Amino acid sequence: MHFDWTFFWDSLFQPSNAYLHGLMLTIVISILAMILGLILGLVLALMRLSRNGVLRFISATYVWVLRGIPLLVTLVIIYLGLAAAGIYKFQDASVLGISIAGSIQAALVGLTLNEGAYVSEIIRSAVAALPEGQLESSLAMGMTRASAMRWIILPQAVRTMIPPLGNQFNQLMKNTSLLSIIGVSEVFLITQSISSATFRTFEIFIVTGIYYLLLTTIWTFAQNALENMFNRRLGIETVSLRTRMASMFAGARAKLSPSSRD
Repeated sequence: MHFDWTFFWDSLFQPSNAYLHGLMLTIVISILAMILGLILGLVLALMRLSRNGVLRFISATYVWVLRGIPLLVTLVIIYLGLAAAGIYKFQDASVLGISIAGSIQAALVGLTLNEGAYVSEIIRSAVAALPEGQLESSLAMGMTRASAMRWIILPQAVRTMIPPLGNQFNQLMKNTSLLSIIGVSEVFLITQSISSATFRTFEIFIVTGIYYLLLTTIWTFAQNALENMFNRRLGIETVSLRTRMASMFAGARAKLSPSSRD
């Protein structure tokens, strides 16, 4: 068996319409799931920061359960388990003239529930990292707790949230490959189909790996620009992408050096 360079280059630079559709579906699902996950995560974080013990318990339990169960298991429970138990079956639906398959709906629900648990902890940690007394000072000025959280606390915490949220979105894009288990025709499932039809498994999966790497690299640039935008607004020194990448590789080399293992 030899490496088919012609097939590899054609697949990389002239992908089929089905492959491009799967790639686009991966991007769209990632963006929608992240947006919905941010909304759910904010609600859960506010519940966790609430003075109401019941709300704190519900939020903490939700985060504990969703972070403890693998995403793959969650997806199977939502799409196949609920239908098998006769509780709910996702049906194909049409929204604004766009047909949305039941498997895609289940994928969005599963990813949103999973992302909400992780995002809530990111938001809660960012708020907890603020100097003590911020909330008390706002309340002393006559603001309500809700107003203080909206206008004082959360805007300051946003800058701290961006790096971990960016990393979480990166992870989300890669996690979409798990959606193939419930039949979502994203890029990984299309890759499996091409592999089965052509028997060029090595070549086509390398192509898919390159496309995943391209997506995450593009997002790295976007995340760096977003962080610098907030830094400029807050009067903090910006960090170039080159400096960030150099620091990352320097840290990786330090971890691999013999002295660091002693």
